[in-house]
This record gives sequence, C-alpha cells and structure tokens, in this order.
Amino acid sequence: MIRYAALLLATLLSFTPAAAQPPSVPPSEDVRVALDTGAGRIIVAVHAAKAPVTARNFLRYVDQKRLDGAAFYRGVGSADYGFVQGGAQNAPARVLPPIVHEPTTQTGLTHDDGAISMARYAPGSATGDFFIVLGKMPSMDAHPEAAGDNQGFAVFAHVVEGMDIVRAILAAPKSPTAGEGVMKGQMLEQPVSILTARRLP
Repeated sequence: MIRYAALLLATLLSFTPAAAQPPSVPPSEDVRVALDTGAGRIIVAVHAAKAPVTARNFLRYVDQKRLDGAAFYRGVGSADYGFVQGGAQNAPARVLPPIVHEPTTQTGLTHDDGAISMARYAPGSATGDFFIVLGKMPSMDAHPEAAGDNQGFAVFAHVVEGMDIVRAILAAPKSPTAGEGVMKGQMLEQPVSILTARRLP
C-alpha cells in the first residue's frame, strides 16, 4: 500500500483546489451499495454500465463480504478537499487478483466531488483498495497527452449519501508517527471500520 499511497500523494499535490461540484451520477444502470462504517452510513452508486470491469471488481468484494471488517485508514487534505482511502490493505484473506485498468478517457467518468476510484501503482495493479475524492481533482483523470504514467485512476462510483461522513473521516486525527515514506502523518490514529458493505435493493 505504500507504493499506492506514494502515487496518490504525488498526484494530489500536482494541482490546485477547485470548487466542489455535485456528484455526477448516471441514472438507472447504477448499483447502490451501503457502506456501514463506525462513523455512519455511506451510500454509493456503482456505475456498472460505464465502468464494467472496475465496478464488477468492487461488487465482488461486496458480495463476497471481503470489505466487512476492513477500514478507512488514511486521509490526505483537509476540510472539503482531499481524499480518504480504505479497503483491503493487501490482506491475503481479502485481496482478489488485480484488474485491467479502465481510464477515465474510456469510461467518461471524472474525479469530481464524491467520486470513488481505485488505488493503484502501475496500470492494471488495482485490487481491493479505493479512495473517495472531496473536491474536484482533474489531475487524477487520464491525460493521454502527458508524459509518463498518464492513465490516471479508475473512477467507478460516486457517493450519493453520506459525504458528511467522508468529511468527518478526512478530518479525523492523524498519527504523526504511523506510516512509512510519504504516508507518514497521513494514517488515521483510529481507522474507521467498514462494518459491512451490502448491495441495496
């Protein structure tokens, strides 16, 4: 997870904050999932039609209860700008094989306020860790014209209820000593448990 975190941090620091935008949530093709956490309920709309590979991966974690007992463990930024990260943390009992990368240029989804995207290192390395964006972060989108790893991160869902919970997680105290490398000072003193993750009717 350190390598995932390093790439996320480098990306986060490469742009300036923009005004928060309302989540752009496509209608009927979405699958709703409730993340019941120790801080409250977050409901997300998983964009199964627009990001089929990444959405299917997340729903496998949900349906197989691999996120039950996982946690949000990292927060970068402050107030309404930054991201919170959670998921499997490479725990052998939770992690499924990595998936093919779905860039935002392919899905049409973007890193706007409430977007949920997969943590990764190289494209095609994402497994069971994800992050929720607060604010608008276009530099996390794919930029084919840029040099280097320009494929961005794979957005697959948006928060539709519970952004107040996400903001509370971001604002939670961080440990000054926990974490290694760029993650030092970004780890929550008390990770916020994901009690259950379930599809909603």
